[in-house]
Amino acid sequence: MWRATVLTLYPAMFPGHLGHALAGRALGGAWSLDARDIRDHAHDRHRSVDATPAGGGPGMVLQADVVAGALDALPTDGRPRILLTPRGAPLTQARVRRLASGPGAVLLCGRFEGVDQRVIEGRALEEIAVGDVVLSGGEAAALLLLDACVRLLPGVMGDAASGDDESFEGDLLEHPHYTRPRAFEGRPIPDALLSGDHKAIERWRKMRARADTRARRPDLWAKYVARTTGGVDKPDKVE
Repeated sequence: MWRATVLTLYPAMFPGHLGHALAGRALGGAWSLDARDIRDHAHDRHRSVDATPAGGGPGMVLQADVVAGALDALPTDGRPRILLTPRGAPLTQARVRRLASGPGAVLLCGRFEGVDQRVIEGRALEEIAVGDVVLSGGEAAALLLLDACVRLLPGVMGDAASGDDESFEGDLLEHPHYTRPRAFEGRPIPDALLSGDHKAIERWRKMRARADTRARRPDLWAKYVARTTGGVDKPDKVE
C-alpha cells in the first residue's frame, strides 16, 4: 500500500476531493492517508505554532521546533519528506512517477510566510513547488501532488495504459481529443481520426502533440528537440 502522511494546520481539509471518484475508491486499498495536526506539537496551552520573522517584516513563520516535533513523531521508513513551497523545485511528471513507484510520501504544508529554514535544512526536506504561484497554504498543493501520484498507482485507473500517453510524457503535451457528435457548431472531427487507419491516426496524434507543444510550451519543446533531434527544430505541418 502506498502511504501518504500530511502534516498540516488543517487536517479536516483531507482527503478533500481525493475521497471521491477513482482516488476515493482506492483509498484504504491501493493507498492510505494520514492527516496530522501540526498544532499537536506546540509547547504552550494556546497551541502556538508561529512567531514573527527574525529581522522584522510582515506575517508569521512556522516555528522550527514545532515543525521538527511533528516530523520527528513519524517513523523513519524511507518515505521522502516534502515541503510544499513556492521556493521549491518545480513538480514534474517524472518526479510524480518516481514518487508513485516508491513507498509513499510525507508532505508538510507550509502556512503564513513559510517554515523556519533551520528545520528545512536540519530535517533534509525536499522543497517542491506546484507552479509559479503563491497559495494561502500548502494544503491545495499537497492535494494536487497526491492526486497526481495516486492515479498512477496499480489498479487505480481502469486502463493502466491511460497514464502512458499524456501531457509531459516524453516532453510533449498530449494531443487533443474528440468524440460525438461528428460535427459541432461547424467544427468537424479531423478526417485522420475517422479514417480507420490506425497508423494514420497515430501519426496525426504525434504530429499534433509536437505542433501544440511547440506553440504553447517552448520550454518543453526545447527539451524535446534537444533530446530527439540534437537541437534541430523541425516543426510539423498539421491540418
